[in-house]
Amino acid sequence: MNVGVCYAEADRQLWMRLEVPEGSTLEQAITLSGILKEYPEIDLANQKVGIFGKLAKLEIEVQEGDRIEIYRQITADPKMVKRRRTA
Repeated sequence: MNVGVCYAEADRQLWMRLEVPEGSTLEQAITLSGILKEYPEIDLANQKVGIFGKLAKLEIEVQEGDRIEIYRQITADPKMVKRRRTA
């Protein structure tokens, strides 16, 4: 089954397609992608993940064509950033 995995930092992004076995979980697909070796700072125990922009648990099975997203920690409150821009 074909799925995509994506992760972005401020200065670099990764998006890849890969084949995973039928019945693979979100966590298994992320591991099979090799992204954890490319970005050792990713901590699945603390970072949120999702499929097509919706939060998902690592235990769910992925479906054909899913885009798996690994989200970074928020480093600044978006409301404060907007206020600073308008000030």
